[in-house]
Amino acid sequence: MSKPVIKLENLSKQYRLGTIGTGTIAHDLNRWWQTKVFKREDPYLKVGDTNDRSHKGDSEYVWALRNLNLEIEEGDVIGIIGRNGAGKSTLLKLLSKITSPTTGSIKIKGRLASLLEVGTGFHPELTGRENIYLNGAILGMTKAEVTSKLEEIIEFSGCARYIDTPVKRYSSGMTVRVGFAVAAFLEPEILVVDEVLAVGDAEFQKKAIGKMKSVSQEGRTVLFVSHNMASIKNLCSKGVLLSQGSVEFVGTAEETVEYYLKQDAEAYKSGKVIDKGGSKDIEILDYKTFRKDEESRSFYTGDQLTLKIELKFNEFIGSVDMGINFNNANHELITHITNLDEHVSISGNKGDSKTVTIVIDSINLAPDSYRIDIGLMADGKPLHILENCFEIDIQKGPNIGRLGVFPKHVKVFTPTKWQF
Repeated sequence: MSKPVIKLENLSKQYRLGTIGTGTIAHDLNRWWQTKVFKREDPYLKVGDTNDRSHKGDSEYVWALRNLNLEIEEGDVIGIIGRNGAGKSTLLKLLSKITSPTTGSIKIKGRLASLLEVGTGFHPELTGRENIYLNGAILGMTKAEVTSKLEEIIEFSGCARYIDTPVKRYSSGMTVRVGFAVAAFLEPEILVVDEVLAVGDAEFQKKAIGKMKSVSQEGRTVLFVSHNMASIKNLCSKGVLLSQGSVEFVGTAEETVEYYLKQDAEAYKSGKVIDKGGSKDIEILDYKTFRKDEESRSFYTGDQLTLKIELKFNEFIGSVDMGINFNNANHELITHITNLDEHVSISGNKGDSKTVTIVIDSINLAPDSYRIDIGLMADGKPLHILENCFEIDIQKGPNIGRLGVFPKHVKVFTPTKWQF
């Protein structure tokens, strides 16, 4: 039986909301006085709300994690899933010793390497090559050990031409390529990877997933956080579902994903739209879909689909990026549309209400039900994100062939003309 390489006991992490600075010295003095002088329990551990970012709480303290207990055995490939704000990234930061727990203990056996954000542990003024040696030293590797792996790291990253260029001149994709290569090839016993792989292109994501598979087959432990359920099922042997800072479900990767999606399906059936928040400088007020000028949620493959989204500007915004996801029931992204593809500008003054109209001349999706997410961004920052806004139903069009049958694996119908 494998021994646990990570053991978490009553692990909790509390954060204080608002602007840090005002009143913090008084709080620190009060905490020291109560705990050190009077030997009492920390008064700030008795307060705090669960971390539900969609509702305004009564306390200025929140629990990002609360009384979390978990054991991870050697060689496990763990997929950690959950909604935004569930505590996934906080857990990885605690394991990586980026921050310390408020209460509880973490026991780790072996060397741990983490890739949590683009450029984690990289110095922008140093070259890619120098940062590889720096990261190796942080992981406890000798210079000779790093040198023996250097060529493999550079080749895997695909950044050989820029390896002697300062990292500050790298794109985010190049930085994450080198960062992942360092974390994977310097042979840590435990590899921790956050959603950062989403930054890479499709080719790199495929290479990274393949590398994590080979790492797990060598008996090393992998913790992988992702919102891509297909990647979780493909890569991981076990799954952990976090909800509001606590473990809600533990099982095989397949069981955990199915449990999570079932919850999500029930939330959708109840008509619950998931508001992921944002700055709310601009808000999504309403959204409607039309078929042949009539409001509808039901379409045939090949139909024209018109989507109208009503926006309210609470502040002046010079340029807004809008993205719309079409997901299947398994949370797999089938297609994505954005105003950037058509070079259309969205902007408005404070107090404006405007409607964005998107026309898809031919909705060439295979017959199925699709869930729609709508997101607004500016300068890479979320303004307003809504998930599960609504569901559209696509049926086989009357002019589509295939003898009335669509293979299950087909996601998109591609119209073609054939001659013989």
